[in-house]
Amino acid sequence: MLRKLRDILAFWRPRQRVLPFGVLFKKFQSILERNNRILELMADMGDKLGGEYVFDRQYILDAAEQQADMVFKLISDLSILTQRKNVELFLAFERIRQAIQEELTGTHVTTGGSYVIPLKDVGHDLSELAGGKMSNMGDIRNRLGLSTPDGFVITSRAFFDFMQQNGLLAMAREGINAWDGQDDAALESLAATMQERIMNAPLPRNLTTQVLAALDALAKAHGTRNIRVALRSSAWGEDGDASFAGQYETCLNVPRDEVMDAYRKVVASTYSCKAWRYRLFKGYREHEVAMAVGCQMMVESAVGGVLHTYAPHIAEGVMVANAVWGLCSPVVDGNAPTDTIVLDRAAPYTLRSLSVGDKRRQLRLAKGGGTEWCDTPEGLHDVPSLTVEQLEHLAQAAMSIERYYKRPQDIEWAYDGKGTLQILQSRPLRFWAAPLSTEPQLEDVTRNAEVVFSGKGLVAQRGVAVGKVFVVDHSTDLDTFPHGAVLVSRYTSPRYSRVMHKAQGIITDVGSPTGHMSTIAREFRVPTVVNTEVATTLLQTGDEITLDATENVVYRGSICALDRFTLTEEEVFEDSYEYRLLRRVIKHTSPLNLLDPHADNFKPSSCRTYHDITRYIHEKAVEHLILISERQGAQYLSAPKRLVTDFPLGLMLIDAGDGTSCAPESRTASTSQIESIPLQEFLKGTECSEVWCTDPVSVDLGSFMSSFTRTFSSSLASPEEVGRNLVVVLKNYMNINMRLGYHFNIIDAYISDVINDNYIYFRFLGGVTEFIRRSRRARFIATVLEHFDFRVEVHGDLVVGRLKKLSRDRMAVRMRMLGGLVGYTRQLDARMHTDEDIRTHAQAFITAMKHFLGA
Repeated sequence: MLRKLRDILAFWRPRQRVLPFGVLFKKFQSILERNNRILELMADMGDKLGGEYVFDRQYILDAAEQQADMVFKLISDLSILTQRKNVELFLAFERIRQAIQEELTGTHVTTGGSYVIPLKDVGHDLSELAGGKMSNMGDIRNRLGLSTPDGFVITSRAFFDFMQQNGLLAMAREGINAWDGQDDAALESLAATMQERIMNAPLPRNLTTQVLAALDALAKAHGTRNIRVALRSSAWGEDGDASFAGQYETCLNVPRDEVMDAYRKVVASTYSCKAWRYRLFKGYREHEVAMAVGCQMMVESAVGGVLHTYAPHIAEGVMVANAVWGLCSPVVDGNAPTDTIVLDRAAPYTLRSLSVGDKRRQLRLAKGGGTEWCDTPEGLHDVPSLTVEQLEHLAQAAMSIERYYKRPQDIEWAYDGKGTLQILQSRPLRFWAAPLSTEPQLEDVTRNAEVVFSGKGLVAQRGVAVGKVFVVDHSTDLDTFPHGAVLVSRYTSPRYSRVMHKAQGIITDVGSPTGHMSTIAREFRVPTVVNTEVATTLLQTGDEITLDATENVVYRGSICALDRFTLTEEEVFEDSYEYRLLRRVIKHTSPLNLLDPHADNFKPSSCRTYHDITRYIHEKAVEHLILISERQGAQYLSAPKRLVTDFPLGLMLIDAGDGTSCAPESRTASTSQIESIPLQEFLKGTECSEVWCTDPVSVDLGSFMSSFTRTFSSSLASPEEVGRNLVVVLKNYMNINMRLGYHFNIIDAYISDVINDNYIYFRFLGGVTEFIRRSRRARFIATVLEHFDFRVEVHGDLVVGRLKKLSRDRMAVRMRMLGGLVGYTRQLDARMHTDEDIRTHAQAFITAMKHFLGA
């Protein structure tokens, strides 16, 4: 009832003032320019994280201010273009801007989210809530499919609420600010006081309730009443760029009724003297401190240990593992003899050497909780703790983790009593490697290597990738993309973000280093080269290659020496406060969550970053420009001119500014007077006599009458469109609404020298024959469009094709093709007698166009 009343009242509201098309188009151009500038800023900030450019805090402040200003103006431009208020977009912008401001001022805390998150729902996107260690564990479990102990995370929100409720954050901040940096006794006293206060402080009631409920659910899921868990620290930044190894507390084999005290113990370890010293040494500020805690089922370990996926101090191309009977803690703590195993890094992970330790004692779970030392059965003292099969499985899992994180890993693991490998922890392996070689020696390594291509395209993200090629196109199921492959594609696409955690590198024929996909590649640190023009021609699925995205060279085969330089690179700049601050700011600007314009979450309320907002606005701006051009363009503009062509297009032309060289009073326009780049190229395509069809075609009466009544339905064409074909042009823009025979065509295109701005939208509907023949013609059109790189949707006899972000020359070729396609399809439905005709006509048209285009 309220909706009906609102609709009735809306009828009496004064109509919005119609803005001139020229004003709206300028806003569209402004959106394109600001979109590109924002992406360039994101690219520059991503480059700074690469470590090759020096920056300070002022750079971060300036970049954040520039981006905020640009995004705000971008939303304002869209509001003028669409003549809507876009309140939801402004609210999303303000949420993001406020979060960035809090990061810059050191006041950002986690206030949203639950106290408890199941591990099955955790990943790197929840690192702020789950902390570094447990977000890694979530990715290993949920993305890589490796086994980890089941459990949940007590989030950083719980930490903040607990600490603030008891005044402990202010106490820590004031205490450390008052410390002179020299008095060790004062720091020890402060640490002891903080830990005592934390151990005695009351927990939020909801926190205890949620944790115990999660424990009970975990026990029920595993069919046990006597649940025992491990509580592990997961601080912000832990197991990331800073390891924090051994700085925080881990509580093993904890029974249910002791879990909350164990939680306090882990939180209190945040303020131990050694942890505080570590953070101060690393340059951490007090506002960068937050502790999430992982709570996982305790593994009854038969054998456990640590594996380093790269060990250049031992030999080139090897990994090293240390193992003991029972729990792996003795390996970590270094207080017991171990087996030392050296394996090849490459499959089948051949055993290089094995040194068996005298393992007389082992650490086991105690019945009453905690752990205890036990004697190892005499027959196992000097027996290898791992079988060949277990070693192979462990090595395979370890290299899978390294490929995912794209850097060597330090992995804690265990085989449980059932023989299942459990990954307990994984962190980046940091070491100083002895220099492998001088620059001339590196040149010796690559001198005899076969170069597939060099200097082609543009580097979007530096680095080295070694792996097998996997060619992806618009029809590829990305779920089949293998771990460790190099993604090769005709074009860039944000949807590739789904597999960037699997990809070693990315190479595309077309694309821009400031496009959406390139921004995501920098976020994931995937070596990427775009716009090579030749990648899909020279590379095939299964080819083993080495991509050197620093020097922009692709080699045939695997060149491990190049890969080693990436693996051994020690990035000291990552320890700086400015680096961490920039990375935290980028977390709110660059990640892209709105990947699919057709998805339910493609809406303003789902925007979590500036990149999301710019992506949304770019899509909506293009959609709206098409809408106003095809439905309302004529009423905004000057008197139309008849376009004189050699072929029967029947076009009326409206110049919205600089699209022709015609005199204003002229009633006609010739093709030589066209200045619009898209229309020039479209008209060239109509000159292909091999594809233009003007012959009469016989049509049965039933098909004609069925199509006649449908074609002239008022739902398909406004009174202004019936009987008139209209094209609106500017120098870089064209919108055609065209009826040829009994079908409708819309082509909307923008072509310039800026790749990120370029797009073509194509829509085709209708025909004179029955539905089956019309749908065959639609499938023919879809086949042709896909061949020329369009992303296509087909619904019956409706075809929609979209193409974006190709160079000006490549877009021009596609516009010429569309000119030919319009002529070829004019009465093609009448000739579509069988499904075989789809393939026959598609091959004939593509062949003719390739000859005409010289492709």
